[in-house]
Amino acid sequence: MDDLISFFELVTRRARIFTEARSEPAGGLHPFDERNIHSKIEGVSKKLFDDGHYAQATFEAYKFLDKQVAYYAKSSETGEKLMMKAFNEESPLIQLTDLSTPSKKDEQRGFRFIFSGSVVAIRNPRGHEYGIKDTPTESLDHLSLASMLLRRLEQAVK
Repeated sequence: MDDLISFFELVTRRARIFTEARSEPAGGLHPFDERNIHSKIEGVSKKLFDDGHYAQATFEAYKFLDKQVAYYAKSSETGEKLMMKAFNEESPLIQLTDLSTPSKKDEQRGFRFIFSGSVVAIRNPRGHEYGIKDTPTESLDHLSLASMLLRRLEQAVK
């Protein structure tokens, strides 16, 4: 019986190598490098991710993104209200496009809703609920989106 338990324990411990995503480097490349996670997102999320706190890693990244938008918009607002105001296509506090054509206005409006939606759908549940569990892949997907949004923000405020 002890042999069977030992075998089960061995299989269980090794099963983690078959998960959706790795939280540890494989072949020298960290998942953050594979996904090209923004260095500033890495700064607030990588240790949490590496320690298996995937939902908290996501939450910290989106709090950071929110603070960056507030800083560049020179606003004390946060969350959805901030994003809707900061990226408003009619009178944006942060202009992502030159707004010279209907297409450029649509792009500004689209990013307005992507920024706002990411805060509402990704950040808020992790900030207002308890016990949320993310897989490594879910966290990496969230961090990839936050990285893209942060890069887009930085391009606009150069």
